[in-house]
Amino acid sequence: MSCRLREIVLNCHDPEALARFWCAVLDYVELGKDDDGIEIGPASGFGGATPTIILTRVEHAKAQPLRLHVDLSPVDRDQDAELERLLALGARPADVGQTGAESWHVLQDPEGNEFCLLRSRVAPL
Repeated sequence: MSCRLREIVLNCHDPEALARFWCAVLDYVELGKDDDGIEIGPASGFGGATPTIILTRVEHAKAQPLRLHVDLSPVDRDQDAELERLLALGARPADVGQTGAESWHVLQDPEGNEFCLLRSRVAPL
């Protein structure tokens, strides 16, 4: 027996703003909302091959880098074009000690959560 990744929970200060960012980045939609946060995911909804993201409101600020980050691959454009798109959406370059010779870019979302943009493209689901 095995498990499947279903949800990723991300604590944040402003779930609405972060949901807008990640929906634009991943082509997700809002699936549900309550007083504590928002769940976003693919338009096909819950339970598919792609996990949803739950953005949960917390009052304290992020104090350290996350111990887990996501790696993203471009789907319909090359890495340079996707980097330009992510920066226009509000991502920022992040320095986590990389040398500059890496084939990926380290970025932060609007609340400072790190993620990487890989070079290799993947097919859409």
